[in-house]
Amino acid sequence: MKTKLIIILISSLLIGSWTQKQGEIQKLEWLLGTWETKTRKGSLYETWTQKSSTELQGKSYYLKNKDTIMFEFVQLVEKDKKLHYIVSVKGQHDEQPVDFISTPSSNPTSLIFENRQNDFPQIITYKKIRKDSLFAEISGLMNGKMARQAFPMKKIK
Repeated sequence: MKTKLIIILISSLLIGSWTQKQGEIQKLEWLLGTWETKTRKGSLYETWTQKSSTELQGKSYYLKNKDTIMFEFVQLVEKDKKLHYIVSVKGQHDEQPVDFISTPSSNPTSLIFENRQNDFPQIITYKKIRKDSLFAEISGLMNGKMARQAFPMKKIK
């Protein structure tokens, strides 16, 4: 009887920890889809898809006069009990990915990622406003001064 109880307890703990770990990416399903904002450079689109139960993939691109200009590729993965925003930006860092790690103040509707060693930005933020809108921002020091770029986005797909 004790053996069965111990097996049941261990199984419950393993299943509970597995579902908790799997849950962080699942809580970000609101990010999936295509988002748009208008900028001076043209319309900026960000598309998020689910690659697996532990990874979302994103890509950003500008559309100007029917020309698509790829901008960046992102992997949003959970590892080491944190979310990692791993971004590759065309023409920057020798096309090598840069890892931004979620902060303790991140939650399922307000994501904050930091990499204090990056040139700019050092902080990337996503805030869910409503089901069809979000606010993204990049910020940090640029040439010794605090700088921000805001991207209010609407979901189009």
